Amino acid sequence: MDRRRPAIPAGVTDRLITAGVAAMLLLVGLLQGHSATGLGIVGYALLAVSGFALIARRRAPVAVLAVTGLCAVGYQAVGFDVPAVAFLFAVYAAVRAGHRLVTVVVAVVTLAALPLAILASPHDWPVGEAFAQARGALEIAWIVAAAAAGEALRQAERRADEAERTREETARRRADEERLHIARELHDSLIHQISIIKVQAEVAVHVARKRGEDVPEALLAIQAASREANRELRATLGALRDEDLPRQGVDQVPGLIERTRLTGLDATLTIGGRRHDVPVAVDRTAYRIVQESLTNVARHASATTASVHIDYRPDALAIRVDDDGDGDPGAAVRPGVGLLGMRERVTALGGRLRAESRAEGGFTVEAELPVESAA
Repeated sequence: MDRRRPAIPAGVTDRLITAGVAAMLLLVGLLQGHSATGLGIVGYALLAVSGFALIARRRAPVAVLAVTGLCAVGYQAVGFDVPAVAFLFAVYAAVRAGHRLVTVVVAVVTLAALPLAILASPHDWPVGEAFAQARGALEIAWIVAAAAAGEALRQAERRADEAERTREETARRRADEERLHIARELHDSLIHQISIIKVQAEVAVHVARKRGEDVPEALLAIQAASREANRELRATLGALRDEDLPRQGVDQVPGLIERTRLTGLDATLTIGGRRHDVPVAVDRTAYRIVQESLTNVARHASATTASVHIDYRPDALAIRVDDDGDGDPGAAVRPGVGLLGMRERVTALGGRLRAESRAEGGFTVEAELPVESAA
């Protein structure tokens, strides 16, 4: 059981601090017994502005620093002997944001202006007491402490960001190494074996034609399938190696249909709707769904026909593949690797996939790939 308390959002913390500082400043002013007329109204207004300005200290730290400094000088000038608490919070925020030089300049100006403001106040303080009063309102030690806290937190955040970047770079490098390792294994094993099959099939076709013999349909299908498998594997290797390879998508589906017909399956293609550009991920996934569906039909369904329908909709690309195989309407679909792969691709794009037997016989695969979420 996780007993950690949930973190308080930064916005809530900022509002609480702002309200607390503003309330404290106004309370100190009220306890001093200032009237709510004349200069008293001006003093209360400056106290309120000084406190509530802190709500913007993350977005505009320098502006808040200047406003709180001017307010501190202003309410001291009208006779409000209230410490410049809001200015200290502004110093902390400005240094945390990296504005160290500006903070030093504004702090020096504010420290110099405070005694002059107190001398001009209605209390008519002597010069010595005015400087003592200024030290009570804002001491250098307070400013140094606020600035040191801001700098310490800024350095801690910077180190945390650097550590996160290092972790991301390490993870990315390990992923790249693993991709290259997989690419090497595929190249050294599958590419070699499929290339042998491709060469042997092409030699057999060539010899048969040279002798004037009829080339068996099965041999032509092996030749076409080996070429396609070789191309697909090389495309996969290129993707693993981040190479720029030809895009596979809806435009390549007609060629896929033609190759499927060589296996003896009567496959047809219909493309409906108004053609428009779709994201690469959607285009590629549509091709893979059609490819995997036709492969499953050829291998497992004992079907003679298959129909592929691709529909371009304004907000989605819809794919439907039907066959007349021996699918049992009452039997549960046992998801193999191909079907699971299709579902993972569709789900990753925020789409929907349906794969089930039809009541009249045969099997249907339907997918809807949203265009906007994929983009």
